[in-house]
Amino acid sequence: MKKLFVVRHAKSSWKDEHLKDFDRPLNKRGEANAPMMAKRFKGKNISPDAIVSSQANRAKATALLLAKGVGFTKEIVYKKSLYEADAKTIEEILRAVDDKEATLFLVGHNPELNLFAQEYVNFSENIVTCGVLEIAFDCKSWSEISKENARFISYDYPKKKS
Repeated sequence: MKKLFVVRHAKSSWKDEHLKDFDRPLNKRGEANAPMMAKRFKGKNISPDAIVSSQANRAKATALLLAKGVGFTKEIVYKKSLYEADAKTIEEILRAVDDKEATLFLVGHNPELNLFAQEYVNFSENIVTCGVLEIAFDCKSWSEISKENARFISYDYPKKKS
């Protein structure tokens, strides 16, 4: 079985209107929410074997805060192609993950993550900033993931009451 945690980047800042979208940093809420979500992961004994993130500044910052919060010490893999990726590109990125990695955090953006979630597990809610969608794939290899072997497990987000 493979476990995927689809993570939308934490809340970003629009303060500097001259920055390109790709370069926007996290705002204060984003800087607080990512460690809070990492603490939830830790409380549920969830730890990734690998983290793949968009190269956009806000996604990288989110991935780094999550990694620090869960004690992840390996290299985070940054993929420029995750920025404005369609569901097919996300699928290609996932299918290329090393099979020794059973649990993966994928940090990216909307609307792309929403489209992927809709296609794979018929998840129609909006994944909010720093929201986390958990999907299980009943297969032994990332190259075998499909809509048919995908199963929705949970959806968590910063303002959700436990």
